[in-house]
Amino acid sequence: MKNISFTDFRLNGFYSLEEWRPFLFIPFFLMFMLSVFANSILIYLIISQKSLHSPMYVLIGMLAVVDLLMPIVFVPHMLLSFLFNWNEISLTGCLLQMFFLHFIGSFQSTLLLWMAIDRYFAICKPLYYHKNTEISNFLKFLILPVIRNTALVMSIVSLAGKQQFCTNIIDHCYCEHMALVQLACGDISMNNLVGLLTAFLIPTVDFVLIIASYIVIFVSVFNSGKGHMKAINTCITHFIVMLVTLTFALTAFLSYRIGKNISPNSRIFISMVYILFPSCFNPIIYGVRTKEIRQTFLKFINTVKNLHW
Repeated sequence: MKNISFTDFRLNGFYSLEEWRPFLFIPFFLMFMLSVFANSILIYLIISQKSLHSPMYVLIGMLAVVDLLMPIVFVPHMLLSFLFNWNEISLTGCLLQMFFLHFIGSFQSTLLLWMAIDRYFAICKPLYYHKNTEISNFLKFLILPVIRNTALVMSIVSLAGKQQFCTNIIDHCYCEHMALVQLACGDISMNNLVGLLTAFLIPTVDFVLIIASYIVIFVSVFNSGKGHMKAINTCITHFIVMLVTLTFALTAFLSYRIGKNISPNSRIFISMVYILFPSCFNPIIYGVRTKEIRQTFLKFINTVKNLHW
């Protein structure tokens, strides 16, 4: 059996639900449409409104792009699987899906880190804010995370692609790294190690730096005694998004390593929630809690109504 390596796979997520499986199409389709609609509106508002062309809102727009692309990579294929049992995927297709999911997903925490750096300059170094946020100066904060994310994600995908696979049934709805690697015939200790390093060096390091920057920001505000409630409100919004993203990401990641008693369906659901929930609710959180975006959205709605009538 070890001489055979499968190159075509079947995504077998939620198959234990049997005849109830097609009904999963409804909630996941609604979540997908909410994600596409909400993020598309947010991106449109930020692109079209000059008042939202500051670095802070550009970063929020980039987060919306990430939240838009993540579900597009796998949800359409998954929905077709629920309805028509179109579960087949090649090894190349699986590795490509894995790369784009993990690469795009790695920028969720990285963008929140860039937002925290932007808020640090805006609140703690206001006189030098525009100078520090010029692309030539801000580039030093962009290059290293991009290189780090690219190198680590390419490492886990290339290591997965080098494995020989003894079975071709992936107990998941998409090509998640550990779901595929667990099918390998040989030793996967290196895959596990690089996966752990990726989880530590990307989301964990990003969130530690975010928390450190917010501590500095809050201390600076309280010591100065100045009214920075608008800036603090923006930081609280980032903090809410950060907690939601981190909670789902760590739960999904640890479910494969310490959650031996977690059922396959529960593990798959946690992974789905990790991708879909932030994509659905990040734009809503920013739309509700960020005054400028909220006001711009209301103006947009009124304009649409006037055109309609």
